[in-house]
Amino acid sequence: MSHRVTDELGSKEMDIVSASSSRRNSENLPYVHKVGVPPKQNLLKEIAATVKETFFADDPLRHFKDQPRSRKFVLGFRAVFPIFEWGRNYSLSKLRGDLIAGLTIASLCIPQDIGYAKLANLEPQYGLYSSFVPPLVYAFMGSSRDIAIGPVAVVSLLLGSLLQDEIDSSDNPVDYRRLAFTATFFAGITQVTLGFLRLGFLIDFLSHAAIVGFMAGAAVTIALQQLKGLLGIKKFTKNTDIVSVMRSVWSSVHHGWNWQTILIGVAFLAFLLVAKYIGKRKKKLFWVPAIAPLISVILSTFFVYITRADKHGVQIVKHIRQGVNPPSVNEIFFSGEYLGKGFRIGVVAGMIALTEAVAIGRTFASMKDYQLDGNKEMVALGTMNIVGSMTSCYVATGSFSRSAVNYMAGCHTAVSNIVMSCVVLLTLELITPLFKYTPNAILASIIISAVIGLIDIEAVALIWKIDKFDFVACMGAFFGVVFSSVEIGLLIAVSISFAKILLQVTRPRTAILGKLPRTTVYRNILQYPDATKVPGILIVRVDSAIYFSNSNYFKERILRWLADEEEQLKENFQPRIMYLIVEMSPVTDIDTSGIHAFEELFRSLEKRDVKLVLANPGPVVVDKLHASKFPELIGEDRIFLTVADAVLTCAPKTEEP
Repeated sequence: MSHRVTDELGSKEMDIVSASSSRRNSENLPYVHKVGVPPKQNLLKEIAATVKETFFADDPLRHFKDQPRSRKFVLGFRAVFPIFEWGRNYSLSKLRGDLIAGLTIASLCIPQDIGYAKLANLEPQYGLYSSFVPPLVYAFMGSSRDIAIGPVAVVSLLLGSLLQDEIDSSDNPVDYRRLAFTATFFAGITQVTLGFLRLGFLIDFLSHAAIVGFMAGAAVTIALQQLKGLLGIKKFTKNTDIVSVMRSVWSSVHHGWNWQTILIGVAFLAFLLVAKYIGKRKKKLFWVPAIAPLISVILSTFFVYITRADKHGVQIVKHIRQGVNPPSVNEIFFSGEYLGKGFRIGVVAGMIALTEAVAIGRTFASMKDYQLDGNKEMVALGTMNIVGSMTSCYVATGSFSRSAVNYMAGCHTAVSNIVMSCVVLLTLELITPLFKYTPNAILASIIISAVIGLIDIEAVALIWKIDKFDFVACMGAFFGVVFSSVEIGLLIAVSISFAKILLQVTRPRTAILGKLPRTTVYRNILQYPDATKVPGILIVRVDSAIYFSNSNYFKERILRWLADEEEQLKENFQPRIMYLIVEMSPVTDIDTSGIHAFEELFRSLEKRDVKLVLANPGPVVVDKLHASKFPELIGEDRIFLTVADAVLTCAPKTEEP
């Protein structure tokens, strides 16, 4: 009896000792925090949250919360017409700045508009019409303080090129003009739809590099097209590619060039370029290049009139219709064969115009540190083009050159656009007959000097330094426009942009991680050569969400990493890999294909006697992994909060103290 009691006491004592010993050992190890599983969300709430984050990330209705109905109506009205918001604090000091800016950009826009209309194969007055009505509409609805509205060179060229493919402007000018109004109407519808449905992110699919190349190519094409007016050539190709244009230029060198026209054009082009150089060197003299085009028009018109140079082969503008915009609702094709063509052209022109305007608006908004609502901008731009199509205007958008002048002239609000519109109105009513003797060479010179600024050599050099694939997109768009057509260049730009997205989605970056000395931090061994690999463990990071498009590549790439590593270890007679740790912090999401890829990876590793371990999966990924019961497959204890915890648990003996 006494022996049995003694044995029981001894065993209890041993249990107590072992328990205290194990407690002491566990206390010596750092605490390993388990990965948290987010609580299950209601499906409808989850969908609503996703939709809100996708389309309403800026929470546009936050101002309407807890407001009475009458107040909500006022706020809604101001949201649609921002002029009634900022107009309450408008002052005479702001009016002074807007008045000067408006008069300055008006002096720039009038000669440009006449030239851009000819670029779109329309009569000169339609360029002026497009700088009268659209800026007024935008002033009431737009949220940018600096953007100057009107026709621009790239959109004019694009529209003229696309319209000319459908209807010859010389053979059938009436239907050509009607198709231009139809395209403008659908350009506006496209822009309003994108803004109303908050789909502005779609225009971001055209990368910055592609836009730089497209703009540069368009600038070269536009400048080449102006050789007709600059050299006085009467018979000129209707193609826009550089080969056709240069062939047309050199084939008429002996009988088609007019020396008086060349003298006028080159002399004033030199004057415009010098004025631009002066404005660039001294910011305070910004008004010099702004008024230089108008001065050129006045001087050249006066010179042609007194010398009657038009009698000696100098081509002139001739008649510009006097008066304000006539209504054109009845001229829009709402049915028939040209309806579909107008819609297609309008969508393309509308997207390009939108891209340019939003980019310009964001640029100046960041310079003045105020917020620009991209979706409101789209609605405003679309509305002004819809109204414009009904008042004899073609596609208008934000002009970079005019917006820059507007900014430097000290504009405060969109009132500068109203001032510009009023000046254009006076021009249409009173001054248009005076443009009769304006030589076409001057308009060509003005357009050439304006589009030179679209060729951004510094941006191209920076693109080459940063991303070679972006450079390919840039050059592809450039050469597509220059050697083929504006449409082909645009198609190449969009195609290369999408190809880049697909390449990044289907081939995500992966990296092998090593431990930085004297830390518990694990980083890419290529970026940090002093980072060391942990013996017996391969740590891999995936820098992308894992979807059906890249799941197979993800699995095969990791197995290839493992095979290469094992081969290297075998050659160096080092211990084989026992654990594969996948660092998942950059993996923002995973779908069914991704989970299947993990399951296949797990089975492949099992055959090699390698254990799969996951580190730091995000809440969305963890939720989906648990829904698929993947943790049960690999073991709940194989999912860790950090790579350091995973290494500590898998190979505690190899870790530094």
